[in-house]
Amino acid sequence: MRMNFLVVAALVGLAAILAPARAADHTKDTPAEVKKTVADGKAVLLDVREKDEWDDGHLKDAKLLPLSVLKGGARAEDVAKVAPKDKIVYCHCGSGVRCLKAADELKKLGYDVRPLKPGYKDLLKAGFEPAEKK
Repeated sequence: MRMNFLVVAALVGLAAILAPARAADHTKDTPAEVKKTVADGKAVLLDVREKDEWDDGHLKDAKLLPLSVLKGGARAEDVAKVAPKDKIVYCHCGSGVRCLKAADELKKLGYDVRPLKPGYKDLLKAGFEPAEKK
């Protein structure tokens, strides 16, 4: 019995070592705080979904920077054109998963990034305005 415990403990420890570390976690900032900070010009809202998702609908105040572009080696100066370094970056996606990966990439570039747990549709329900369809 003790041997089984030691084997399980060793496997759990090994899994923890080998698991990819994630620096980012969802922000505790409320949707109301996010809206106010963006409206006050202290933050930007970054949509990290892909272009086709963006084209199907996006938030009025959001800027597009797909995760695939960030993971594909986006240059810091190109990212800065979309997300100024002197502002908080709130990023969102469809369900709150990709924004964590995007936040990890943005943190590497020195951003104060705060990924949102609510996805696009949840943010609409929380009162964020949709962009006008073109």
